[in-house]
Amino acid sequence: MTPAVNQQRLAQTLDELAAFSDAAPPAVTRIVFTESDLRARAYVKALCIDAGLVVREDAVGNTFARWVGSDLSLAPVATGSHIDAIPEAGRFDGTVGVMGGLEAIRALHAVGFTPRRSIDLIAFTSEEPTRFGIGCLGSRLLSGALDASAGSRLRDMDGRQLDDVRRAAGFSGELESVRLLPGAYSSFVELHIEQGPLLERGGLDAGIVTAIAAPAGLRVTVEGEGGHAGAVLMPERRDAFLAAAEIALEVERAARATGAIDTVATTGVCRVFPGAVNSVPSRTVLEIDVRDIDGDRRDWTMARILSQCEDIAVRRGVTVTHDIINSDPPAQSDETIVEVLEGVCKEQQVRYQPMISRAYHDSLFMSRIAPTAMVFIPCRGGISHRPDEYSSPSAIARGTEVLAAALARLSTRP
Repeated sequence: MTPAVNQQRLAQTLDELAAFSDAAPPAVTRIVFTESDLRARAYVKALCIDAGLVVREDAVGNTFARWVGSDLSLAPVATGSHIDAIPEAGRFDGTVGVMGGLEAIRALHAVGFTPRRSIDLIAFTSEEPTRFGIGCLGSRLLSGALDASAGSRLRDMDGRQLDDVRRAAGFSGELESVRLLPGAYSSFVELHIEQGPLLERGGLDAGIVTAIAAPAGLRVTVEGEGGHAGAVLMPERRDAFLAAAEIALEVERAARATGAIDTVATTGVCRVFPGAVNSVPSRTVLEIDVRDIDGDRRDWTMARILSQCEDIAVRRGVTVTHDIINSDPPAQSDETIVEVLEGVCKEQQVRYQPMISRAYHDSLFMSRIAPTAMVFIPCRGGISHRPDEYSSPSAIARGTEVLAAALARLSTRP
């Protein structure tokens, strides 16, 4: 079955969704539980209801839109992604998986298909770590990778607890209720832009993800001694920022030291206090991201970084402390779903290749409760998390047709 996707409608819904933003076009800024996020959620829910789907939301705002199947005794199939966006982002990251999932369901319905297993479209809450400092918030809670204590433990930059923010946004109930047990879904497939250049360079239509890299997040706090920039002489300084700068360079060295192309490490946040040009920094906070498809190698990289932190602290006369924000194992895609996706690509004459995902997605956590795989589509220049992020309407439609056919096969399995 190759259901025809309405390319124009799909492109239009992506454009309309991008308009719910706190940034001027073409940029998109949509932080979880802000007004723009809530308006975007309402837009997506309205489309799902109009398509005849049954919509529900859980206590953290994960949204489920169900196409009810003919056999309610069987675990459903699911697809989906996220609609939140980091500041000054593009319009395709995550949203292709949500709008594409909806369009796949519409296309199957249009050809008279009736699923045996129900099909759920999921819009996950806060895949991006922008507000609460941890990515995949909704899918972590849903899979049990994060427990309900996160409601009081996680705070945004204004010090507001997750529980207070979500309730103010209209999502009540206890966070314990969010978790789903393994087996809640028979399979999960996520459609996503590649966020890298390999598919475009290879002239390919799709990538079938066989593994998702293991992410780890580290917050390092350097405490030095502040003072007047003119009065504190250089030999007497305990500059927290300069110590942090050395740590950031060690992050790069540690990733390169593995010799593996799949090890990556980034110091993406640096907060300097008091933040005055005429004051020696007394405290600096770094947030560091380390990823690898090999969990042991990732952990070795983390250990090297922390060892270097200790050496720098002694040499520069500062105090360095750290918190591990998250340290998640890598995920392997389900072989059966990969075979289904490969079969669909061959049937539709879609040029594809197996590949790993160096970025992590909600699929990483869905794999804890259901057999999971992903489909990547090319994006121009491999650019993502920028206003010029772009995937063509034809590329999005082609990936959506692969998704639709895969959902049809997976939902008819006994």
